[in-house]
Amino acid sequence: MTDQIDEKVAGQEAAAVQEQVPAQSTATEEPAKNDEELQPAVYDARELGTGRMVVLGLQHMFAMFGATILVPVLTGLSVSATLLFAGLGTLLFHLLSKRKVPAFLGSSFAFLAGYAAIAPNGDPALLPYACLGVAFAGLLYLVLSALFAIFGPKTVMRYFPPVVTGPIVICIGLILASSAIANCETNWLVAVIAVIVIVVCNIWGKGMIKIIPILMGVVISYIIAAIMGLVDWSGVVSANWIGLPVLWENTVFSIFGASYDRGLAITAIITIMPIAFATMIEHIGDISAISSTCERNFIADPGLHRTLLGDGLATILASLFGAPANTTYGENTGVLALTRVYDPRVVRIAALFAVLLSFCPKFAAVIGAMPSCVIGGVSLVLYGMISAVGVRNLIENQVNFTKSRNVLIAALILVLSLGINYSTAGAINLTFGEITIGLSGLAIGSLVGIILNAILPGKDFDFDMNAEVGSLAAAGTLSVGSSAASTTELVREGAQARADAVAVQNWEDTDPFKADAAEEEAAQAE
Repeated sequence: MTDQIDEKVAGQEAAAVQEQVPAQSTATEEPAKNDEELQPAVYDARELGTGRMVVLGLQHMFAMFGATILVPVLTGLSVSATLLFAGLGTLLFHLLSKRKVPAFLGSSFAFLAGYAAIAPNGDPALLPYACLGVAFAGLLYLVLSALFAIFGPKTVMRYFPPVVTGPIVICIGLILASSAIANCETNWLVAVIAVIVIVVCNIWGKGMIKIIPILMGVVISYIIAAIMGLVDWSGVVSANWIGLPVLWENTVFSIFGASYDRGLAITAIITIMPIAFATMIEHIGDISAISSTCERNFIADPGLHRTLLGDGLATILASLFGAPANTTYGENTGVLALTRVYDPRVVRIAALFAVLLSFCPKFAAVIGAMPSCVIGGVSLVLYGMISAVGVRNLIENQVNFTKSRNVLIAALILVLSLGINYSTAGAINLTFGEITIGLSGLAIGSLVGIILNAILPGKDFDFDMNAEVGSLAAAGTLSVGSSAASTTELVREGAQARADAVAVQNWEDTDPFKADAAEEEAAQAE
């Protein structure tokens, strides 16, 4: 039965997307020759030997590290649980996607606004309720996976066009902006240093440095803060070297007791679930980018229904045990483009390293001791990048704002999401008997936008995967911050290099001067 579904879905998805390999250049002019030949792609890393596979696995782990640990630092979730379920979620994703897609699942930044709405300042008593909302958002992935399997991506995506998802993403970053400023105010010098390091690494960095600007910003500003005496090391000194990464009180299961707040649980679910619509676009963009990088059509095989299923189940598993939502990571796509080793085994090695590191409470304590000013400087860039991605999504998809329907949809999403969030109450509270449900601005804005898009006439969005790869890959920055731009550049540079190589070869084969020289040599030989 599963094979029949896969065949059906592969046909549907293949109809909506052409092969994601870069098109060969048809230029008639002589292209510039590259000084360096492109390294041949490796699809089976076992031919490189065990040692190099392990080194490549470590490289992937460092690539995802900065962004992955930043989410628990910003939300108050467990760093150890985050690393554990990033690793386990990645392994689960690989299992469900037929072990074909070389993707790493790390912490998603898209849900930061949801955590902030339900558990302000990382309140330990409220975080499990926020995780419950994220778990239900993961269930929405499963529903969407089933819809993709039944109707195909083109039909489903008509209900989530850029005019809806773009403003939602913009609001996510703007809602979080005030918390970044508050953290920076504790020490603006360190915060500015963090920003400068991220900008320098992202713009002028080479190789791996360009892929990990967030990690570089955290490490360097953390060291400077320590030199300035801004770090409290008491928690690090008292922490054990080895311990369990999951605590019962941090799990969703811990809330179902005498103090269970049904209204808060419903509020968390309604508030956080709509964010999944934005992360779904992020997921498709990441899979598109990986397909383009690896020159394999993962949209058709194993199919979006399988990759969405893997991402959704990984998110549910992580959130139930007190870890952030998972998402496919753009940094690791950058590593794929940099090394041209496309074997998923290498990514699974990185997942195993993340699992091992999660059993070290001493390391988690080091992350927990990070000063607020370091967090503020990094998040200042990060939250701005999230909103910028929403703007980029609108521009690259050429959303027509001369149409009244598009203006109305975007306007209502922006005003409701931001206006309600920054109102005195911070939410719209509805009371049903003894239960009080709070609807956040982001939840209301998202639902209104989706409903308006569905009912208003004049829908002009036609989902075409081949045309959407660039803009959807941009949406993947929700998970990785500023380094996703570097990843996109690496993917495009690799594709352009391949096209140039083909064009050079074609030109050399038809070069009239080369042909004349060959004739002269033949005549001289005679």
